[in-house]
Amino acid sequence: MPHGFLRFGATGLARNDYCFERSALTVRCCRASYRTALTGASAFAALLMVLVSLTPVYAAWPDRPLRVVVGSSAGGGGDILARTLAPRLNEALGQPLVVDNRGGAAGAIACEIVARAVPDGHTLLLASVGMLAINPGLYPKLLYAPLRDFRPVTMLAAAPYVLVVNPNVAAKSVRELIALAASKPGGMNFASGGTGTGNHFSGELFKLLAGVELVHVPYKGTGPALTDVLAGQVQIMFSNLLPTMPHVKAGRLRALAVTSAQRSPSAPELPSVGEALPGYATTVWHGLLLPVGAPPAVAARLHREVTAILREPEIKSRLAAQGTDTVGNSSEEFTAVIREETQKWAKVIARAGVKAE
Repeated sequence: MPHGFLRFGATGLARNDYCFERSALTVRCCRASYRTALTGASAFAALLMVLVSLTPVYAAWPDRPLRVVVGSSAGGGGDILARTLAPRLNEALGQPLVVDNRGGAAGAIACEIVARAVPDGHTLLLASVGMLAINPGLYPKLLYAPLRDFRPVTMLAAAPYVLVVNPNVAAKSVRELIALAASKPGGMNFASGGTGTGNHFSGELFKLLAGVELVHVPYKGTGPALTDVLAGQVQIMFSNLLPTMPHVKAGRLRALAVTSAQRSPSAPELPSVGEALPGYATTVWHGLLLPVGAPPAVAARLHREVTAILREPEIKSRLAAQGTDTVGNSSEEFTAVIREETQKWAKVIARAGVKAE
C-alpha cells in the first residue's frame, strides 16, 4: 500500500479520499456562497440601474415635441383654446406643442388615438364635455372609457354656449324662437359639431323642455357647423362662445341667449335661456388629459405648468374676451366633474331617446 494511503476497511474512507471530499465540499460551499452573494449583488445593481435610468427620463421630460390631440376641427372652441395655450406651454416646457385636430365621431377618434398612445407624456388630449361625459352614455360600443383610459390633469376652461340664429330667422328672442319652431314642426334645423357633442345635447335639452321639434344636423366639428349657419344652410346653433362672438359682434349672426343658469359676465347683455325656459342650463368645458399610464411625475409637472399659465392675466383676459372662464382645478376635482356630468347626460339621453348615428 502506498505511503500515506490509509483505509478503514472495505467500506471505510481512506485519508486521501476524505481530504478530497472535504476539499470538494469546501469548494462547493464557497461556490454556493459566491453565487448567492453574486445574485444578490446583481439584483441590487440591476434595480439601481433601473432607478437611475428612469430618473433622467422623467426629469428631462419633455425631450421632444409634444402633440396635443384636439377632438374638433380647426376653428372650434377646443382648437382655439389649444392654440391660445400652445405658445406659453412651449416656453414653459422648452419644447414645441403641435396641435393635432382630429374631428369626427363626436371626438371619439381623438380619444382613441390618445388612449392607444405610448404613455410617456408626449401625447396629450384636449377633450370636451361631449367626449368625456356624453359619449359614454350614447355609444354602447365606445372603444374608450374616460376614467379608465385617461389620467385627468385639469379642467382648462368652461363657458356657456350661445344660442344663435342666422339673421334671416325672424325670431329675436328665445320665446319667439320657441313660438316659431312650434308653428312649423320639423321645419327648422339646428347644427352641431357632431352627434354626442355638447352643443348637440344643448339642442336636445332645448327641444325636450320647450316641447318643439327641430331637425338635428351634425357636422364634423364646430367650425364647419358654424360656417353653414353663417351661410344660412342651417338656421340655429348652440355654439361655443369663443368662435361665435366675433360673428355676433359683426352682425353675421344673431345671439338670443346664453345657456348657463345665469347671465355670462362675458356677454351680460344676453339673457340666459333659462329665463324663458325654466330648468334649462348647459355649459361647455374642456380639459387636458394624459394616457392612463403616464408617469405621476410628468402629470404633476404638466398640471403645475398649465395651471400657472391659466392664472396669467393676459391668458385670462384673452379667453374672457371670447366668453370663456379659465378653471385650472386639481386632477381630483376634474375627475369628479367628469363623473357627475356623465350621470347628468345619461339621464338626458334616456329621456330624449337619442340614438347614436
